[in-house]
Amino acid sequence: MKTAVLICPGRGTYTKAELGSLTRTFPDAALLAQFDAERSRLGQETLTALDQAQTYSVARHSRGDNASTLIYACTLGDALSVQGVEVVAVTGNSMGWYSALACAGALGPMEGFTVVNTMGTLMQEALIGGQLVYPFMGEDWQDAPVRRAELLALVGDIGDRPGLDLAISIDLGGMLVIAGNEAGLATFEAAVPPVQGRFPLRLGNHAAFHTALQAPVAAKGRAALPESLFQQPQKPLIDGRGHVWWPGAATTAALRDYTLGHQVVEPYDFTAAIRSAAREFAPDYFIVPGPGTTLGGAVAQSLIRANWRGMSNKAEFESLQDREPFLIAMARDDQRAMIATN
Repeated sequence: MKTAVLICPGRGTYTKAELGSLTRTFPDAALLAQFDAERSRLGQETLTALDQAQTYSVARHSRGDNASTLIYACTLGDALSVQGVEVVAVTGNSMGWYSALACAGALGPMEGFTVVNTMGTLMQEALIGGQLVYPFMGEDWQDAPVRRAELLALVGDIGDRPGLDLAISIDLGGMLVIAGNEAGLATFEAAVPPVQGRFPLRLGNHAAFHTALQAPVAAKGRAALPESLFQQPQKPLIDGRGHVWWPGAATTAALRDYTLGHQVVEPYDFTAAIRSAAREFAPDYFIVPGPGTTLGGAVAQSLIRANWRGMSNKAEFESLQDREPFLIAMARDDQRAMIATN
């Protein structure tokens, strides 16, 4: 049987194109009804109502308290739909770590929902700082370590100035997600040239995730989410440091401490997670569940940076992918049909 690593997407992946995708593809109507009932009990709009809205609204659908659970449910539904391959490990990007915990069995489906809904709501209520994206790779996806080092130094210099908060939030393949306060973000934007027609790109309704600015949110999360929600993972989990949590070796206390501590307030190294996935597990497939397909580029860029199967640029990735597809985006019907029941 072919093997796969499941890679759970984070915030920003449920967009206008994904409207209706949850209710169309979720394989367990009773579980979705449980999610909706819990949202109603908390006075929140149900996932079904959000997904079946007539139009997509950035103000409504990208809010942390709505987007996080929409994305979680889409991801979990796709994970439940995988068939014909053996998932040998699970990882994710940023908020996708919470989804990964559920997909790997370290949280039950409802416990995962509770963690995601709680943290998404706390982030939205606080909305401390913001995020932007800036690439260091060119459009050919050739690794550019010198340019990356220059940008890291610039971020460090700006973050050291009085009144300016700026730090690396996520190492995301060929891009850096940078977070900070408004003054820090604006200073960075003024210091770098516009590239590829859209960068630097501010991310709407995003806080300064994975930085020290989120310490109050992490503290509230720890107060609200007990260790009893967690359990031993059934599959290996790769976190935002590239560290593997092995079934039988991970403790629930350590999992909770990482999830509601380091994962919230320290940089998230998605590139390291994908490097560990490739080198530790050597899967046949890298499967990205929905919503959306945008994480696929960061996965490919991370594999290029790891020199996986000798790839060093976009053309080589595309050539290999065309000959022998290994990166499967479940939001694409043609690729979904390769590994899913619905």
